[in-house]
Amino acid sequence: MMSTSQFTKLISFLILLAVFASPQAQERREEGNMILEDIPEIPAEITSRILQYQNTRSASFVDWIPGDQGMLISTRFGSTSQLHTVTMPGGARSQISFFKEPVSNGSFSPSPEYNGFLFTKDIGGNEYSQIFWYDMKSRTSEMLSDGASRNFGLTWSNKGDQFAFTSSRRNGKDFDIYISDMKSPKKAVIKVDRGGGYWIPVDWSPDDKQLIVLQYLSSTKSNSYILDLDSKELTQINDGAQEAVFLAQGWDKTGTKIYASTNISKEFNTLAIYDVQTKKMEFITDDIPWNIEGGAINKSRTKAAFTANENGFRQLYLMDLETNNYEKVPNLPMGQIYSFAFHPEREELAMVMNTTATPGDIYSLDLVGGETKRWTNSEVGGLDTSLFPKPELIRYETFDQLDGKPRMIPAFVYKPQNVKGPLPVMISIHGGPEGQHSPSFSSFYAFLANEMGIAVIAPNVRGSAGYGKTYLKLDNGFNREDSVKDIGKLIEWIESNNTFNKDKIAVFGGSYGGYMVLSSMYNFNDKIKCGVDIVGISNFVTFLENTKAYRRDLRRAEYGDEREPKMRAYLESISPTNHVEEFKSPLFVIQGANDPRVPASESEQMVKSIRENNGVVWYMLAKDEGHGFRKKENRDRMTEAVAVFLKENLLDN
Repeated sequence: MMSTSQFTKLISFLILLAVFASPQAQERREEGNMILEDIPEIPAEITSRILQYQNTRSASFVDWIPGDQGMLISTRFGSTSQLHTVTMPGGARSQISFFKEPVSNGSFSPSPEYNGFLFTKDIGGNEYSQIFWYDMKSRTSEMLSDGASRNFGLTWSNKGDQFAFTSSRRNGKDFDIYISDMKSPKKAVIKVDRGGGYWIPVDWSPDDKQLIVLQYLSSTKSNSYILDLDSKELTQINDGAQEAVFLAQGWDKTGTKIYASTNISKEFNTLAIYDVQTKKMEFITDDIPWNIEGGAINKSRTKAAFTANENGFRQLYLMDLETNNYEKVPNLPMGQIYSFAFHPEREELAMVMNTTATPGDIYSLDLVGGETKRWTNSEVGGLDTSLFPKPELIRYETFDQLDGKPRMIPAFVYKPQNVKGPLPVMISIHGGPEGQHSPSFSSFYAFLANEMGIAVIAPNVRGSAGYGKTYLKLDNGFNREDSVKDIGKLIEWIESNNTFNKDKIAVFGGSYGGYMVLSSMYNFNDKIKCGVDIVGISNFVTFLENTKAYRRDLRRAEYGDEREPKMRAYLESISPTNHVEEFKSPLFVIQGANDPRVPASESEQMVKSIRENNGVVWYMLAKDEGHGFRKKENRDRMTEAVAVFLKENLLDN
């Protein structure tokens, strides 16, 4: 019988073979792990101009090192992000992992008996992450998981002698919860095997006898349970009959109450506290009309931190768990704040701060004196980031109404500084579709603006997260095309604004954003000069049939069930592969061969269809990437090629 690894290699080979069988490709060549079709050589002018922008970096917080020895962080010095230690604010970054594949996570055991941490790593972007143990004394790592399943959600017990995790090892499709003991960490005992959604461990009770677990079903519905670790009994916390999000996040210090964020009876995810004994829930953050996101609780369970997503910017709050009073942390920059964690021994909070002028870097906040210390200072290629484009939040009218008035769609505009209009425009569409464009550091946007004079507009069309559950559901099922109509109305807004050149509009997006690019290319074919589709869906039916089995039900909840005849007919009617004769402008398709989410066959059939219709299409396939490019050399080749594509098809034509 063929092994799993042999079968995977065979499928990858057949995908690559299909690429070379694509009709009408004028030129094919390989560069490293890239297959390039009909993509010209990169001019020296582009390579030289973009070089600095390609040599920016960022850092992410991973964990505090026990014994007050500093931080474990992830940053990139070579091709991929790897783990480093930093012993003090502003200290040197000392690399401790050296893999070909990126590593950006890790969690130290709370027990002094085990001097090391757990981390996960996949191969070639296939997302089949395996669990490893890294020994800090020997500086070596060892795989603990089975080498074939998908694993995530590592959560230590309070004693640090056990860890819980999510794995697909039972059947490759369902995500169950397992627990391993550090005395024999390669053995795992299954604790939850119900199937239906993703089951994820969240937090151990103070006595390590119970575990909060999450059942994630879709972006609009999730349930939380208490798992008794001895009996395996699951007790549901929320009312499962309601379509609502209920994300239990942590126990209080008594083990009788649970903190959660939920939109039950609310428009936004609101912080609440649930009493396990009375089964009553009390809302805490009613006065914050935005989604509460993320959360961290200190070791003694007396303090918490959380962020609120306020119009796409994350605002940090601190909360006293004795009183449940909270306040916003003042004097922090407008941008994104994430990956925060309390120091296990001191009154200090680690976090990453990221703005459009500063890449993600790690800071710590002194909870007593309020002082902020910078631990990393990531390089920016020698660029003056004060000249990077600033995000301007605008709202434009779309085709339908809300409360008797035109519905308004939020978007962020990034304009070149000191450049006279009218400006060419690239509309950048996020994925998800339950994603959100949130302003953050982007050297690519800066290159487009500063070096090519292109304005970038990033809309948060209906279906985007961050604007309430009603807005999130507006594009579900048979309403899928309504989000495309929002792009059409954005084009009209651009046309009415003399700051922009209405004859030079491009569309750019990845994953679901790639579908939006393809759909815009034929729905607005007289207004779009060109498009860039990265790992995009080209046909909803084939996508749902070919995406990995563990993802299908999750995606059907969003897009519709292709097994139902009426929905299947609708999905076929809006799929770009069935409208290739309406594509009039050049298209650039970019794909990772190992993508488990949107398989390479989606890009391949789009490229083939365009060529059969005598259209113009460039195609880039990375053999060692998945859903997006993580390796620097691949990202560099991609951004260079996109720059050439936009120059030839947006600026010069």
